[in-house]
Amino acid sequence: MMATLKRILVGRPLKTTELGEQKLNKRKALAILSSDALSSVAYGPEQILIVLFTVGAAAFWYSIPIAIGVLILLLALIASYRQIIFSYPHGGGAYVVSKENLGTYTGLIAGGSLLVDYILTVAVSVSAGTDAITSAFPSLHEYTVPIAIIFVILITLLNLRGVTESASVLAYPVYLFVLALLLLIGVGIFNIVTGNVHTNVQLSFGEPIAGISLFLLLKAFSSGSSALTGVEAISNAIPNFKSPAPNNAAKTLVAMGTLLAILFIGIVVLAYFYGVTPRGDVTVVSQIAEQTFGRNFMYFFIQGTTALILILAANTGYSAFPLLAVNLAKDKFIPRMFMMRGDRLGYSNGIMILGLLSIVLIIVFKGQTEHLIPLYALGVFIPFTLSQSGMVVKWMKSKPKGWISKLIINSVGAIISLIVCMMFFLTKFSQVWPVLVFLPIILYFFLRVRKHYEAVGEQLSVAATEANIPIEGNVMIIPVAGITHVVENSLNYAKSLHPEQIIAVYIAFEKEEESAFEQKWNQWQPDVRLVTLHSPYRSIIQPLSKFIHIIERKAHESNYQVTVVIPQFIPKKGWHNILHNQSSFLIRTHLLHHKNVILTTVPYHFKK
Repeated sequence: MMATLKRILVGRPLKTTELGEQKLNKRKALAILSSDALSSVAYGPEQILIVLFTVGAAAFWYSIPIAIGVLILLLALIASYRQIIFSYPHGGGAYVVSKENLGTYTGLIAGGSLLVDYILTVAVSVSAGTDAITSAFPSLHEYTVPIAIIFVILITLLNLRGVTESASVLAYPVYLFVLALLLLIGVGIFNIVTGNVHTNVQLSFGEPIAGISLFLLLKAFSSGSSALTGVEAISNAIPNFKSPAPNNAAKTLVAMGTLLAILFIGIVVLAYFYGVTPRGDVTVVSQIAEQTFGRNFMYFFIQGTTALILILAANTGYSAFPLLAVNLAKDKFIPRMFMMRGDRLGYSNGIMILGLLSIVLIIVFKGQTEHLIPLYALGVFIPFTLSQSGMVVKWMKSKPKGWISKLIINSVGAIISLIVCMMFFLTKFSQVWPVLVFLPIILYFFLRVRKHYEAVGEQLSVAATEANIPIEGNVMIIPVAGITHVVENSLNYAKSLHPEQIIAVYIAFEKEEESAFEQKWNQWQPDVRLVTLHSPYRSIIQPLSKFIHIIERKAHESNYQVTVVIPQFIPKKGWHNILHNQSSFLIRTHLLHHKNVILTTVPYHFKK
């Protein structure tokens, strides 16, 4: 039944040879990997206006030069990550660049920041999209958390079905959003040029405003830079592209940067000339759309596609998180299970873990994750800074042809990204301080996992100095609960191996049981030694474990191996297991920690 349900939800398994069919072309890759960056247009310009509004609406003209500054940073990031794509075509992005050029610890900081950021991407995007839905339908507001969780589950299942299948579904909403905003910007600019817009701009462009400081402008710039989250996703996901992957990834990155720049500056310009003021109950995009089209079909089309892309922006995390996890797992910093491909050739463990952690975050913060946006943005700008600094070091060391221009591009990007990081700490410390807590914890986790794998590797190596003690014989211990076919099946198996000794162990809770069972046993299996143990506290594990420990110590002196043969019956239907006490499972679980004991389970299958 579970297998059938899995096939319905996830689809049929794919052969390894079908991996090439799961690669993305540029059109699908642009949709699936750009949704996070493009969706930030819905709130990035508004973040700038919110900061400037503390001085007054007259300061809104500063939003245009600030937006131009954000575009300069975007240009530096696009140029930088384009160089990263060709320099590191196997993916990994900021983690790989930082690790190879700035050292392992720096790489782990970048990798850890991005892993957490992708979790925040899913939680914040889905919560923002859910808020847009509940704003349109207030009666659903009390169901915010369940709705958000349902969206996470649906996106998780969609990604488990494979990269190309999820891209095919998600491409349409993303391109509809782009079309909707391009229409909005086009009509809006036409209205401005033809004088069909009543502007509320109080002062002419460029006039100084009292109360404006460099600190405030930098704060507005860092807030607006939140629109650049997701730019790095393409460099992490190069292996998902069709061949030639680096070329296709680079072209997709440029296309994403171009669209993001047009949409971002377009919304900022319209907001300024429309005289839009940020409000808590209505977004800036909603106000622009209403003034441009009125509350008609086009208005609801724009609002609907905006809400949809905010939810689907979570998919960028599903595309990039598993591939980043693969690179960390290859370097033995996180569990190797993240390297395993699922039935549909995707890294399903990474996809499921991302979905699970996102749901936990949504539940903990009750679906209201707006105050995590600064932390979400900072989680990207730390890797931005480290990756571009790493590229600076790379060019200075290798000095390839044309390295001076590449060095300048990465240096400018690194400096601006560092300024943005510092501004987040200076102006929004109350919201971003958790990064100072979780990054050391993640770094410690990475190093502990690596240390474990190194220790395991040393012990498993055939070149290890520790000599193996030869096994001279075998002593088999069989816990028995009665005289049954299950026990008989295990005894026959043990006898077929011709061990030096077979010991059956019976745990009795009452004294009268011991002698009665011994008499039955001697008549049934006179050639097999029986040991009865009295358990006054009705425990099976404690007396059995103590007995095995005694035998183990004696066997060790003669270089004998102790094997515990555990009889276990297997019901025909899985749910029948809850009708039994599962003693064999408890014994096996406990004895796994006995260092010098081998466990063998002998199943006996019921026919009905």
